[in-house]
Amino acid sequence: MQAPRDKIFITCAVTGNLTLPEQTPHLPITPEEIADACLGAAEAGAAIVHIHVREPGSGKPSMEIAYYQDVVARIRDRNKDVILNLTTGPGGRFVPSEEDPKVAGPGTTLIVPEKRVEHIALLKPEICTLDLNTMNSGGQVVINTPTNVRRMAKVIAQAGVRPEIELFDSGDIALMHDLIKDGSIKPSPLCSFVLGVNYGFQPSPETVIYARNMLPPGAAFTALGVGRHMFTTVAQSYLAGGHVRVGIEDGVYLSRGVLAPSNASLVEKARRIVEDLGGQIASARETRAMLGFT
Repeated sequence: MQAPRDKIFITCAVTGNLTLPEQTPHLPITPEEIADACLGAAEAGAAIVHIHVREPGSGKPSMEIAYYQDVVARIRDRNKDVILNLTTGPGGRFVPSEEDPKVAGPGTTLIVPEKRVEHIALLKPEICTLDLNTMNSGGQVVINTPTNVRRMAKVIAQAGVRPEIELFDSGDIALMHDLIKDGSIKPSPLCSFVLGVNYGFQPSPETVIYARNMLPPGAAFTALGVGRHMFTTVAQSYLAGGHVRVGIEDGVYLSRGVLAPSNASLVEKARRIVEDLGGQIASARETRAMLGFT
């Protein structure tokens, strides 16, 4: 087993796409709430904040660039150090219609790859996610074909943004190796293993080690657990030599039956776990140096 790092960084995913307002009253929805959640997480020890946006009225997922602009401006007005990681995941979902499965039904979000990274080219955050999964998701399908991933990677590279490669199963890691070989993404990638999504990587220490051992030399990784697996995966990722991630995107409970009052409370617990295991948390400035940002 790889020795744990002396210093690791915490990412906080504050809202996501799939967490529902009825699951928790503490879900950030408006740009102001999302920015405040990011700033609170940063104060608690998160060096990186992972950002989706939502429709302020309904709480439904959104791809509206103006919301991203608002969130980023609010954060940067108060914190210049925290590292911004914007999602590019929305826009890849297909829902077959009941009458004709080759025709898109309600809930389909598929759009051209360049539209999925339009906000990245405009806002140029330090990091953005790049999902490599094509998989079942409930009764729907997420589609990220190699061709479309390469088109997104090209825009991301032209913007000077570092992709965080989202890996949902071992085949995604094989695709990542091909993307490195053809120059679509740079060597020594920044990676996340997503554990606990139905029909993807199942959460266990063995899964983390298996996925870690498939990575190319120099890769940095975070293993993240969904739902009740969030905090056990914090420990597993750290012990395997990785970084950690928590947030209301991934799980709404601070402990069994206790809703997290904020994203900051989840970061505080993750920090305690790492420190109790002998680790140290990197500040945002230390993480910037670690990842090669200025």
